[in-house]
Amino acid sequence: MIAETHKTIHIRYYAVLREQRGTGNESFKTKARTPRELFDELNQKYRFGLPLLSLRVSVNDCFQSWDAELNDQDQIVFIPPVAGG
Repeated sequence: MIAETHKTIHIRYYAVLREQRGTGNESFKTKARTPRELFDELNQKYRFGLPLLSLRVSVNDCFQSWDAELNDQDQIVFIPPVAGG
């Protein structure tokens, strides 16, 4: 059996997610293996008002799949929809 290990993920929040979280960034210890699992964990904790499918995710400054593998010290940005005017 493979032991699950915690990793530290550095998260940046923008727009409505920043308002809902109350901060622009945080370091978060998690066992999440993918951005999807990480967002689900954060959403349970902070109750974000946006569904995952309305967001994009960036891992280490590159857009990624929600099922990409996360590694210790990765930098994650959850990107909400942007309103224009």
